[in-house]
Amino acid sequence: MSVFWEIPEDRVIYRDDHFFIIRDKYPVSPGHSLIISNQLRADYFDLTDAEKLHLMEVIEKCKQLIEQEFSPDGYNIGMNCGEVAGQTVFHFHCHLIPRYKGDMEDPRGGVRHCVAGKGYY
Repeated sequence: MSVFWEIPEDRVIYRDDHFFIIRDKYPVSPGHSLIISNQLRADYFDLTDAEKLHLMEVIEKCKQLIEQEFSPDGYNIGMNCGEVAGQTVFHFHCHLIPRYKGDMEDPRGGVRHCVAGKGYY
């Protein structure tokens, strides 16, 4: 059972044969969205080859949907794969997080900061 099966259809902003898109229920920035697999797959590495290839198109679609409503200055694309990587919902989902000038004092390093103290070089 996946919590993503409980999402009401009116929250879905896009759906195709492999994935659907929703706005994150607890957004870290305006427009924060999730791309979720239609089939139960544990994480990115559990997707089929066809799903992995198609994911690139859906990330672009998600970006277009965000930009219809928001005007971000950048993006972070994130996938947590495995419990030690921070994954808490074991159904594939990809975060597309819009970033805005001034949303952090020093955004340099971006996702490198997922391990405390290791982002600076």
